[in-house]
Amino acid sequence: MDRSHLPRPGESEKLNKIRHTASHVMAAAVQKLFSKAQVTIGPTTATGFYYDFDNPEPFAEKDLKAIKKEMDRLIRKGLPVIQEEISREEAKARIERLGEPYKLELLEAIPEGEAITIYHLGDAWWDLCAGPHVENTSELNPDAIALESVAGAYWRGDETKAQLQRIYGTAWETPEQLAEYKRRKEEALKRDHRKLGKELGLFVFSDDVGPGLPLWTPKGTTLRNTLEDFLKQEQLKRGYLPVVTPHIARVDLFKISGHWQKYKEDMFPMMSEDDESRDQEQGFVMKPMNCPFHIQIYKSELRSYRDLPMRLAEFGTVYRYEQSGELGGLTRVRGFTVDDAHLFVTPDQLDAEFLKVVDLILAVFNRLGMKDFSARLSFRDPASDKYLGSAEVWEKAEGAIRRAVEQLEMPHFEAPGEAAFYGPKLDFIFRDVLDREWQLGTVQVDYQLPERFDLEFVASDGSRQRPVMIHRAPFGSLERLVGILIEQYAGDFPLWLAPEQVRLLPVNEEVQSFAQSVVTQMQAQGVRATVDTSGDRLGKQIRNAETQKIPVMAVIGAKEVESNSLSLRTRASGDLGSVSVADALTRIKDSIDNQTNL
Repeated sequence: MDRSHLPRPGESEKLNKIRHTASHVMAAAVQKLFSKAQVTIGPTTATGFYYDFDNPEPFAEKDLKAIKKEMDRLIRKGLPVIQEEISREEAKARIERLGEPYKLELLEAIPEGEAITIYHLGDAWWDLCAGPHVENTSELNPDAIALESVAGAYWRGDETKAQLQRIYGTAWETPEQLAEYKRRKEEALKRDHRKLGKELGLFVFSDDVGPGLPLWTPKGTTLRNTLEDFLKQEQLKRGYLPVVTPHIARVDLFKISGHWQKYKEDMFPMMSEDDESRDQEQGFVMKPMNCPFHIQIYKSELRSYRDLPMRLAEFGTVYRYEQSGELGGLTRVRGFTVDDAHLFVTPDQLDAEFLKVVDLILAVFNRLGMKDFSARLSFRDPASDKYLGSAEVWEKAEGAIRRAVEQLEMPHFEAPGEAAFYGPKLDFIFRDVLDREWQLGTVQVDYQLPERFDLEFVASDGSRQRPVMIHRAPFGSLERLVGILIEQYAGDFPLWLAPEQVRLLPVNEEVQSFAQSVVTQMQAQGVRATVDTSGDRLGKQIRNAETQKIPVMAVIGAKEVESNSLSLRTRASGDLGSVSVADALTRIKDSIDNQTNL
């Protein structure tokens, strides 16, 4: 029974019910038109719904039109949507009569003692479901619903299981909302970081390298380095210590941490020097997280309370075995860089250090222009066995997070079941210019790993005590952040962040040497400047620079050479007129240093 239908932050309960019922109406329409189609799951999404089907033939575009037409008919019939609670035995008997093996597997996954409910659409169709739904299909507006696409999916997300067909749809309360959604979707396509990343020459993917493994071009690497340098400077102000750790380690390290037991399916297979050590699980693995490595640095010598808090920071690349169907540009990759830091603190320091970390995250995203956010308190699900440690310790860690958000009066919501296996998290959910939500920064409180690795410090009374760990990553994933920033700015980065900040546009060959001398001066001051050496007419040079979204353009002709000046143009402010080279360099440098536009 799928339970992913709870409304998201900012989403009305009514809209959630509309989308959930629309998914059932679609499934009923599919089974009406395609008698051999079997249904699996059909959750809501951030913008609508989908349903996965096992159907002998692939769904075509014309099939989506026919399905939508049948959906409209069912909606206009005003079918009652009726919930029925039945016994496990009765549910099994009904499913077996239908010959639906996927439903039977879903039934078997429902824990003993949990209520089993089904929802009927009129008398003709039903599915296992926990709800919620509208009371009648007439509450749906067929003109506010659209079917969007068909994609492949695996049963239970497992590549070794049956391949299914997923039909995506969107549903809203009014046709006007649907029209606005379509407008935003068109804008999102224009801003798609995969498209802009290629056009702006920031990153590439190679089939020879493998899916989910981006290759960064010089421009893309410059963008990454700028973000890294920015955060490193902020961390330096706050007493962080830089460290570097390897990409692989013995599997035993991750057995101690619990990753091997709780996270193995998301890790790449083990490597070893010989078959015997591989068989005995004594080989090496690529790291899925940096924390066990930082713990080893902390543990390399006995620490005093005077050494704490100790803040170890690293831009460390980690590796996760994401399924190929889940990969997407830079936002879901297999190798990515985490702006990781681990703070080792005394219990008395926990609250103050946690607040300082939150302050850092807010400062970082304020500078990046991402100010619309909510905080998700990702806590343990008491009914799940995927977590390490006792309930008492978890409650203590969750309490620290609650106190922080209450003290800061941050908008927040709780999400049971979203915690890491070793501790609760405070996740920052940012809303972009297209009103989409992205999880970026995260802070975690961890009592488990200090216990598992037997970490200690010498307290003021000479006793050995256990530190608490804070895991934090303001960016989360550098790759994901870059993808989001490309779309947030539509590739039009602010001056300080732009990979190429200034382009000089010589009107003819005679002024090339002067242009090159100006670029040399700019580069000596740390400005990322280039000269257009194409020999194209000025109009084409300007168009090319605008297409590449260069923040500052400087036109150079004979007049500029004679007066040692530049004719400046910016994307933000337009034509700035003639400015001396010295003044232009000062203004550009000041804007970069102060992270403002010229």
